Amino acid sequence: MEYHTLAQDILSHIGGRENIVSLVHCATRLRFKLKDNDKADAEGLKKNPGVIMVVESGGQFQVVIGNHVHDVWQAVRAEAGLSDDSPASTEDEKSGNLFSRLIDIVSGIFTPFIGILAASGILKGLLALAVVCGWLSVEGGTYKIWFAASDALFYFFPLILGYTAGKKFGGNPFITMAIGGALTHPTLIAAFNASQQSGEMTQAFLGIPVIWFNYSASVIPIILAAWVSCWMEKKSTRLLPASMKNFFAPLICLSVTVPLTFLLIGPLATWLSQLLANGYQWIYAFAPWLAGAAMGALWQVCVIFGLHWGLVPLMINNLAVLGHDSMLPMLLPAVMGQVGAALGVFLRSRDTRQKMLAGSSVTAGIFGITEPAVYGVNLPLRRPFIFGCVAGAIGGAVVGFSSTHVYSFGFANIFTIAQMIPPGGVDATLWGGIAGTLLALLLSCGMTLVAGMPRNSTPDTAIPIPPGDDDILSPMTGTVLALDQVPDSTFASGLLGQGVAIIPSDNKVIAPFAGEVASLFQTRHAIGLLSDSGIELLIHVGIDTVRLDGKPFTSHVQAGDKFKSGDLLLEFNRQAILDAGYDLTTPIIITNSDEYREVMKVAGSAVTAGTPLLSIIHQ
Repeated sequence: MEYHTLAQDILSHIGGRENIVSLVHCATRLRFKLKDNDKADAEGLKKNPGVIMVVESGGQFQVVIGNHVHDVWQAVRAEAGLSDDSPASTEDEKSGNLFSRLIDIVSGIFTPFIGILAASGILKGLLALAVVCGWLSVEGGTYKIWFAASDALFYFFPLILGYTAGKKFGGNPFITMAIGGALTHPTLIAAFNASQQSGEMTQAFLGIPVIWFNYSASVIPIILAAWVSCWMEKKSTRLLPASMKNFFAPLICLSVTVPLTFLLIGPLATWLSQLLANGYQWIYAFAPWLAGAAMGALWQVCVIFGLHWGLVPLMINNLAVLGHDSMLPMLLPAVMGQVGAALGVFLRSRDTRQKMLAGSSVTAGIFGITEPAVYGVNLPLRRPFIFGCVAGAIGGAVVGFSSTHVYSFGFANIFTIAQMIPPGGVDATLWGGIAGTLLALLLSCGMTLVAGMPRNSTPDTAIPIPPGDDDILSPMTGTVLALDQVPDSTFASGLLGQGVAIIPSDNKVIAPFAGEVASLFQTRHAIGLLSDSGIELLIHVGIDTVRLDGKPFTSHVQAGDKFKSGDLLLEFNRQAILDAGYDLTTPIIITNSDEYREVMKVAGSAVTAGTPLLSIIHQ
């Protein structure tokens, strides 16, 4: 399997299969709920080139992977033996503060179907655009079929949420899914419609008045009902004999929870939903430009720490209660602010590899995936990230001032513009949303072009520094690159430490100093060294070469072996690596560089194995 080795490394750094309570993924991240976070090695996992970043936030251990997160998720599940049929964890998940637990619950319920949720919203927006442009008629069969495809998830929201909430709360998800089905059953929808027409809003259940509501597209009622059902299921299973619990526990849950939902939980949750929506509207009406500025400035910061999930239910609730939402449009300038900053780096940089990284980040960011731009380009350079947030704030203020809304849910991306089209047709609110978005994009790009790129003070010629005990010789012959030119965000960002990279012209890795082998990757593509003076050095041959499973590599040492400067450590087949489509750029990183005042490059643009490459300057 392509991601087999990466999955193994992830599991080894989170404490193994037995430390996992739950695992889900969103657009770019693996989201682990761990039994004991102290068993996880975040710093060690960050060193894996297949991992962009590791974030511990919201009660979750989040591993940022990128666009191929689904493939890695499948590999981790296969390696750990996880499946949809795995029994729910019985561990106590009440640790952490209330906010962390709330974020964990929300992400656990919404993450499994966030992709189809976004796709449905985009399709709704495109249909609105097609109607406004006269391409489709709402009376035509084409429109009706596509509308059904776009609206099905929202109309039957209680069924989907019932399933995911049941899994999250540790119960039988099919029981809670059936409760969601009861909330959208045609008989009860018909009862609601009849009550609307007759003016008689109540009927009775066992003599108790029932107030009818339309729970299609609702969010909070089914989540509360699922929690009650799961609690009741656990109690029933514990008390009932083994021969009866398989069918009597679901019977009790259905016969009690469904009436309780219509009598108490549903009306209470509906009141709470309206209170949240009206409360948000009150805050928004007080100063919409200020709300837009705050959201535009802080949204990407929330994304970095995984805290943005706390706002997702509020957006969906606004759509369910009000039929529109003003929060999502204010986030689009925040996204495009980071895209514009990455575009500025792409236009300003003269380095081919940095251009490639920034260019691919711009493409992903346009479609709402900003992690590559943030972690790989803007945040390491600092100024572009700040400029992106400032531009997002200004653009968000314009969107808020324009009273722009969306009429379906989705990720904040280029398609959000179509979702801003009001049901009555194009108006000034749409143009305000477009203006704020373009302003954020152009402003961040312009600021980055003018002042976003730090000057490269590293000379391209050799600095004549006499060799010393803490000098690091070049482990290979080739062309020297600055670290920020490495086409991998983990190395280029400097997260692993300071150093350089070499594009090798031969096939050997020699010892750059005297010391011992601290670690040797199973796939032999990377080796960790410890010098006699305490320098920790990582030599990583090629980019993503871990996927080659060690085939082009030969090791001449093992972990724990002592070596002298110049000893042969590794050999590799250059042509085989190139033929497989992998980049030979080899990062050479001092992983404990924070212990030194400076790591100085003393080689020129070309270097020969065994000649000075780096020099350590102590504190």
